[in-house]
Amino acid sequence: MIFHTLKRLQGVVSISMVDPLMLEGGWRFKQPDPITGAQFVHQLYTLANPHYTGRVSVPVLWDKKTGTIVNNESSDIIRMFNSAFDDITGEHTDYYPAACRPEIDAINKRVYETFNNGVYRCGFATKQQVYEQAVAELFDTLDWLEARLGKNSYLLGGTITEADWRLFPTLFRFDAIYYSLFKCNLGHIYEQPTLWSYTRGLYQMPGIAATCDIDQCKLHYFGSLRMVNPSGIVPKGPKLDFGVPRG
Repeated sequence: MIFHTLKRLQGVVSISMVDPLMLEGGWRFKQPDPITGAQFVHQLYTLANPHYTGRVSVPVLWDKKTGTIVNNESSDIIRMFNSAFDDITGEHTDYYPAACRPEIDAINKRVYETFNNGVYRCGFATKQQVYEQAVAELFDTLDWLEARLGKNSYLLGGTITEADWRLFPTLFRFDAIYYSLFKCNLGHIYEQPTLWSYTRGLYQMPGIAATCDIDQCKLHYFGSLRMVNPSGIVPKGPKLDFGVPRG
């Protein structure tokens, strides 16, 4: 959604939204998908491959012409969005420049393994030792990010890249969801002055706030993950103001 906005793809790639609650039947479209008529995302996978029995996930990039799934991995899709439609949209900003790719890849690797995926390693751990290792690695990475961003506006200096945008969604959801639901409670993002300022700065960039809905995020996590939150009760707090200007 962020790259769809950044790369001005609104008139090029249409979007069908799923409901935040993922219960019986898995991901369900808020309205039947106008392209395929599917009511559930698993029906897209079956349309693409009638014999598919694997995991069903979002996002899904669907080819209207060939009637099949192009890709279902967000990191691949943002790379496609970064350049594939530039000649159509005229938006040539490159968030994965060739000269910076080794450093972007290295940052992505650490951030994904210990933070983006690290919150899930904490939340779904079934052994104390596994949880404690995951939460320690997660907060080590947050300390590393805090220090790195204390010297630069963005992860690679003064220019925003794919690495920043891959980090942002987990930062945005952290205090409201992962801190409590996934037991990532050694500290809040809003207690880290640089990271909290950085998160607000990204949120306030043109068009980004419209891709963010903390209430829908909370409804999905607290309402859908019944193995972690059996009651399905969604907490009212915390109160977070992403609109405060970046410090």
